[in-house]
Amino acid sequence: MKQRFLLCLLLSGLLVYYAVPNLNFHAEGAEEIFTRSWLLFACFVIAGNLSALLYTPKREKPQKQGKPQMPKKKARSY
Repeated sequence: MKQRFLLCLLLSGLLVYYAVPNLNFHAEGAEEIFTRSWLLFACFVIAGNLSALLYTPKREKPQKQGKPQMPKKKARSY
């Protein structure tokens, strides 16, 4: 599961790396709204993947596949 979060984080970083030189930060109107919203959503994606990567709970180790434990029976019953 962590590999998927790391892969998504790297791909989103790659997309930002290629997109930033093509975005116009000094435009007006719809182009400015698009630039700011695209960067905001990119930050959401990066923050979500980074928090999922950092806060994923550790898996418990599987128990040995030995003999199944039978419930103990009382030796004497009254």
